[in-house]
Amino acid sequence: MAFSCSAMRPGSTKTAAFILSTTVHPPSPSYRSTKVPSKVVVGIIARPPACCVIASCAMSSSDDYMLGRSEAETRRLILQNQIYGPSTRRFFQAAGIGAGMNVLDIGSGAGDVSLLVADLVGPRGQVTGVEMNGTIVEAARARVAAAGWTNVRFVVGDIHEVPLDSDFDAVVGRWILMYQSDPAAVLRYLAAKLKHGGIVAFHENDFTYPPTVFPPTELSRQFQRWAIPTPGTPGRPEMLMGTKLFKTYIEAGLPEPQLLVEAPAGGGPDWPGYEYAAQTLRSLLPALERMIGIDPKEIDVDTLAERLREDVVRIKGIHMLPIMFGAWARKAA
Repeated sequence: MAFSCSAMRPGSTKTAAFILSTTVHPPSPSYRSTKVPSKVVVGIIARPPACCVIASCAMSSSDDYMLGRSEAETRRLILQNQIYGPSTRRFFQAAGIGAGMNVLDIGSGAGDVSLLVADLVGPRGQVTGVEMNGTIVEAARARVAAAGWTNVRFVVGDIHEVPLDSDFDAVVGRWILMYQSDPAAVLRYLAAKLKHGGIVAFHENDFTYPPTVFPPTELSRQFQRWAIPTPGTPGRPEMLMGTKLFKTYIEAGLPEPQLLVEAPAGGGPDWPGYEYAAQTLRSLLPALERMIGIDPKEIDVDTLAERLREDVVRIKGIHMLPIMFGAWARKAA
């Protein structure tokens, strides 16, 4: 498969880099002997609206978010949503999130996903975001007001404790289940908040194929050693949540989910992935120092983005970021 990549830095007017995606649909019960169809697509990331540029993934009252709550992390999240926001939109559209729906957004943070969903459900729909961090919810409410939406509300608290109706058409979340000790139990609980036939749609990372460069370079291999905690490291999120979504849905008592898989990739000097990768490692550094004793001087994070850029441009290579798995299923009638 051949494709070219012309990317953009934040503030650039250039088109962003390409997305490689695969859609996998499990066969229906009456077609179990047929081959599972798949589709490979190359698409373009466009800059998302300004109202969709900050994310968070807090859900429970124990805030063990590995990337921290600093201003630098907020800037990283802004850049993150520029890269991943369009793929989340495509995923929700594939899952069937649409006009007039009443949607529950888990771990809504500063409102990125809620605002995206509001755009999909339109003025006849409703969006309820649940977030444990009251300070960031105030920012989310301000952004919703600035965007002019009157059908989006936020509730502060633990999802298991806040009062919620049981008539939602869909429940959604991004980078949520990877931080849960029992994701199947979380899905089972959330499915109870849905109408019959309601949609359960979650978008999660997977590091089966970690961030890398094609062809691989010594710096790209070193970055993987720095950025990815080894299995068993205390506080480590589930790094393979994406590939565990199918099993998790079934263990939650849901039907076999359909899956959408995408990986942002880019090259050339203007690809924003270099800065995003460096800022992700910057946010991880305090946790990595505690967990594995990594030495920040070894990384020199202040120059890392430029070194990644030079590394990829020098070989006319491709820089790929972590894969996102989207899984969706409908609650049985």
